[in-house]
Amino acid sequence: MATATQTLLNEEINQSVPRQPKPWPDRMLGYSGIAWFLAAAIGQWIFVLYVAVQYIPELAQFGLPGLLNTTLPEGYVAGDLIGNLAIASHVLVAIIIIGSGPLQLTPHIRNRFPAFHRYVGRVYILMASVTSVAGLYLVWTRGVPGGMVGHLAISLDAVLILAFGALAINFAIRRQFARHRQWAMRLFMVVSAVWFFRIGLMFWFMTTGGIGVDPETFEGPFLTFMYFGQMAIPLLMLESYFLAQRSKKHAVKFAVAAGLTLATGVTVMGTFAATMGMWFPRLL
Repeated sequence: MATATQTLLNEEINQSVPRQPKPWPDRMLGYSGIAWFLAAAIGQWIFVLYVAVQYIPELAQFGLPGLLNTTLPEGYVAGDLIGNLAIASHVLVAIIIIGSGPLQLTPHIRNRFPAFHRYVGRVYILMASVTSVAGLYLVWTRGVPGGMVGHLAISLDAVLILAFGALAINFAIRRQFARHRQWAMRLFMVVSAVWFFRIGLMFWFMTTGGIGVDPETFEGPFLTFMYFGQMAIPLLMLESYFLAQRSKKHAVKFAVAAGLTLATGVTVMGTFAATMGMWFPRLL
């Protein structure tokens, strides 16, 4: 009884003591991380809207042959039922996982609605795994632009999605939630690679005119860089953020905050370029 009373008393004392504001470097790091996340979430939801409007009506009206009326006219091959189903499922599942990914990383939703977070998280990892397997099948049976580099990069992304998803589940089951969140954030980055590739490519065209890209063969040194950069750059950015959170050096926190601010600018510009140059015109 005395112990319980003392515990309640300590809680009241702790609640009555005003919390000290975080040091300015920590706040800068937090604000820059939030800014990038908001820019990415908005950009991904725009992409999801585009994919949904572009593909769902055609598939609903014409079935698998409806792929001929989309931006993937070669996605439908007569007589290849498995391949056509893989393409359609890959597209439809992408709507679910890219649309729900930002919701899973929103602290307010995770803390206020834990059951929703767990349910959507299971669906997210399951669907990400399914689309990864479908992607692997398509890469090595249908091929992708970019030649062998594209094959290897997309295959690597699929393997990372499967591995990171398994690790996120493992730490959630073991109730190691801090490590679970880190692996979930890594999973979000590699699942979003297809989106990173598009906004990165359009940012490059907007700022350089497309140096290092052959528009006819869709090959070139910049595309080789982007095939792997679509995974490596976001993961490097995330690991730098984790490092800055743990670091006690203000210089490290300020440097990573500056990098995240730059990344936010690139994300906004790339999203704008992709929206106006690729997605919005095809919706008209």
